[in-house]
Amino acid sequence: MNDQHPSQQQPGVPWSEPAAGPPPAPEADGGWHRLHPVTPVIRSWKVVAVLLVVYVQQRSDALFAGQGLPGRTEVLVSVGLLLIGVLVGVAASALSWRMTRYQVDGEAVHLHSGVLFRQQRQARLDRLQAVDVVQPLLARILGLAELRLEVAGGAGSDVRLAYLKEAEAQRLRNTLLARAAGVRYETAEAPEAPEREVLTVPVDRLLASLLRSGTTVALVLTAAALLVGVVWLDLPGLLAGLGPALLATAIAVWTRFSHEFSFRVAVSPDGVRLRHGLLEQRAQTVPPGRVQALRLSQPLLWRRPDWWRVEINVAGYGGGQEEGTANVLLPVGPREDAVAVLSLVLPDLGVQDPVAALDDGLSGTTAERGWVVAPSRSRWVDWVSWRRNGYLVAGTALLLRRGRLWRQLDVVPHERTQSLGLNQGPLQRRLRLATMAAHPTPGPVQPTVSHLDAEVALGLLTEQAERARRARRGAGPERWMADAAPPADPGAPADRGTGPPQPPG
Repeated sequence: MNDQHPSQQQPGVPWSEPAAGPPPAPEADGGWHRLHPVTPVIRSWKVVAVLLVVYVQQRSDALFAGQGLPGRTEVLVSVGLLLIGVLVGVAASALSWRMTRYQVDGEAVHLHSGVLFRQQRQARLDRLQAVDVVQPLLARILGLAELRLEVAGGAGSDVRLAYLKEAEAQRLRNTLLARAAGVRYETAEAPEAPEREVLTVPVDRLLASLLRSGTTVALVLTAAALLVGVVWLDLPGLLAGLGPALLATAIAVWTRFSHEFSFRVAVSPDGVRLRHGLLEQRAQTVPPGRVQALRLSQPLLWRRPDWWRVEINVAGYGGGQEEGTANVLLPVGPREDAVAVLSLVLPDLGVQDPVAALDDGLSGTTAERGWVVAPSRSRWVDWVSWRRNGYLVAGTALLLRRGRLWRQLDVVPHERTQSLGLNQGPLQRRLRLATMAAHPTPGPVQPTVSHLDAEVALGLLTEQAERARRARRGAGPERWMADAAPPADPGAPADRGTGPPQPPG
């Protein structure tokens, strides 16, 4: 018997009533539960890391001051203090674990935590924006995972369940996505929706893109300046000045490589699935309609291979400390890959020739196929890229392009426009120019179109506000599969529901 919901069936496969399966996962039965008992041990490593950093910093200062290496007594005292710190950290984490519990019901996930100050948080399933299964290195070794629920509400609105067994985290993820979609099963545990892989990012391309990035260029220049100053010019003071900058830049390059390693994009009825990570592995699921805005960008050094990076705004991710990785839809890829992943979250631009419209947005400089560009007098305030500034009003989204050296194309679905703004500086007023900004939820994408004719910018603001109002009124339900039901004839083809579209080709 097939236990999938009709919205998760493959074409041509008949639907049948779910078979009686194993008992539901305890996390999904509506009761209160605790996290995995090994959680305090995993969390206490941060105490060890802080103590080691403090010790290394203190010994480095002493070493540069000419005090030499630590003696036996100092080593024993340091090790003893480290052990005490570890015990204190484990005890505090154990107490916090003891006071933490969570509950999953049909409407929300509830989390109670805190020792001195109690916190009660909940993630409403109808406001669920993304579900991530994250496995730091130590947790992965122990077979555990953290479940992160991102809900509409901005930074700090997420709910984290750390840590659960990896299999339990995956089952709970499937159940929450099904309930968020409005799907109900006879058992509390929902089956995993099928997926189809769209693309992967090869490691060699990721490495090549990092070598062509501005961060790597800054790393090389800083290292060269440090080498010349310390070795040839005998200026050891530069080590204290440029050393931290060199280390920070190297960490930034490594972090990006580690987080974007083995990047894979797949599509399923419950959303767009992203998997990536070297040391810390992350599996993200962004349900349909949750992407608030997109940006396709191309640095100057990516121009020859025609590579593009795609970033997104998702409510709940914006402004967080992990925004740089959580908001990436494609770290690097050719133009056709960038267009393909864009079509996963916005399948219909509402124009006759979407490929040509996107090509104009990515690299065009003229007013063709509906694009409105900045007037020639705007070159007095933007000598380099004034020809690139422009916008296109498509049927379902607003497209804004800018940048000649660093090309950017922002795409904002009409119904996701939260507010609009018009800016005009003194020189712009004299030249009768203005800059229009569209405001989605917080994130890396901050759409603007600069130096338009003032009357054109004002008209765009007024019309876009009306388009956004109409689009929100006609937007689909938050629970995108709530109306799905099995067909009357069990042998009839199954209804696939309203899952994400298939990419071109």
